[in-house]
Amino acid sequence: MKSIHFALTFFALLAFCPRSMAQKAKPENQDKAIKAVINRFFEGMEKGDTALLKSSCTPTMVLQTYMADKEGKFQVYTQEYADFVAMVSTPSTDQYDERIKFEAIHAEKSLASVWTPYSFYINGKRSHCGTNSFQLVKTTEGWKIQYIIDTRRKQGCE
Repeated sequence: MKSIHFALTFFALLAFCPRSMAQKAKPENQDKAIKAVINRFFEGMEKGDTALLKSSCTPTMVLQTYMADKEGKFQVYTQEYADFVAMVSTPSTDQYDERIKFEAIHAEKSLASVWTPYSFYINGKRSHCGTNSFQLVKTTEGWKIQYIIDTRRKQGCE
C-alpha cells in the first residue's frame, strides 16, 4: 500500500515538473525582453537616434527627476517627453554615456517595474550618479517604457 501511495505521489509531482519548468523559463524571457527595451532606450539616447528611442517608449511617456534644488530641498522635476526627444536629436560634440546595473525586475503579465542604479558620464568623465525607476507596460508591440523617475547626486558615486 505504501508503494502505491508513493508511486501516485511521485507521478503527481512528475506531472507538474514540466509546468513549473515552463513557468521558470517564462520570467527569464520576460526579464530579457524588458532589459532589451531599456537598453534600446539608452542606445537611442547615446546615438541620438530618436527612432530607436521612441520605439522603446509609449507616446505618453513621463520623465521625472527627484533631486535637491540649489537650497538643498528635494523636489520632483518633470521633463516633457517631446522636449527630451528633441534634446536627444540635437547634435552635440559631447559624448553621453549612462551606465546602468539591473538591480531588480518585478513583472507580471502586463506591468513591470525595474530598478537600475547608474553612473552618468560626459566625455568619459563622471557627471553624476543615482537610480532609475522604470515602469513598463506590455503593449501589442511588446514592452514599452511608460514612466521613468530618477535620482541624481554628485557625491557618493562609486
